[in-house]
Amino acid sequence: MISVIIPTFNRADFLSRSILSVVCQTFSPAELIIIDDGSTDNTAQIVQNIAGDSPVPIQYRYQKNSGAAAARNAGIRASMYEYVAFLDSDDWWLPGKLKEQYQSMLSQPHYQISHTREMWYRNDKRVNQKKKHDPPHGDIFEASLRMCMVGMSTVMAKKACFETFGFFDEQLPCCEDYDLWLRMSCQLPFLRIDTPLICKDGGRADQLSFIHRMGMDTFRIQALCNLLEGGRLSEKQRALTLIELQRKCTIYGNGCIKHGRLQEGRRYLELPNKYLSNGEQ
Repeated sequence: MISVIIPTFNRADFLSRSILSVVCQTFSPAELIIIDDGSTDNTAQIVQNIAGDSPVPIQYRYQKNSGAAAARNAGIRASMYEYVAFLDSDDWWLPGKLKEQYQSMLSQPHYQISHTREMWYRNDKRVNQKKKHDPPHGDIFEASLRMCMVGMSTVMAKKACFETFGFFDEQLPCCEDYDLWLRMSCQLPFLRIDTPLICKDGGRADQLSFIHRMGMDTFRIQALCNLLEGGRLSEKQRALTLIELQRKCTIYGNGCIKHGRLQEGRRYLELPNKYLSNGEQ
């Protein structure tokens, strides 16, 4: 009942580890879909080498480089089963990940989406997460406004969620997960699996969080604007979203002015006024 989706772009050095962590699950998925987002390395050969002996059917799909959001969306559209699970191509799962998460969702069918705890690594060394990164459970909307609280490689969701709430925003080169989880969490509770079942590799220069580190708040700000315009929020959720939009715009706008980008800074400082109405403060 589970389709696993791995998007990848020039990650040949890490991809085998990710694929094998899916193939070696104690509870096998029905299919593994690998979306190659325009790689120029030997990604295709690595997939071919593993696919020949894999007990899990592996689909390999190549597309012109279009970004992580487009790659994940292509995987969702190609998937054939009720549940989808995501794995980034530089992360890997522990062997019991799918079994524990799937059984937890079956036993609590009012949850349509779930996530798990993670183990973080940097330069092959385990690092501790800060308290602010502790993944929330249930109504996670307010906790998710400041930063993305749902690890991409931890998620399992019913495919129907994407039919209801839409797909990853392909206009966002980064923070597309922050955007989508906010859209979902304003109406859906998230089930947290308390076991750390994901190993997350970080701290490298090829990762989107590093490439876009100087402008990540602009993508989060755009996501909040999209949320305010989406018409899904309750009165309380709209007020919380406006508070966070004002906070982010103030920090980013003042930073622009400090570095001599006066026009950009003023534009962000004034942006929240667009969404203020009926005396909201």
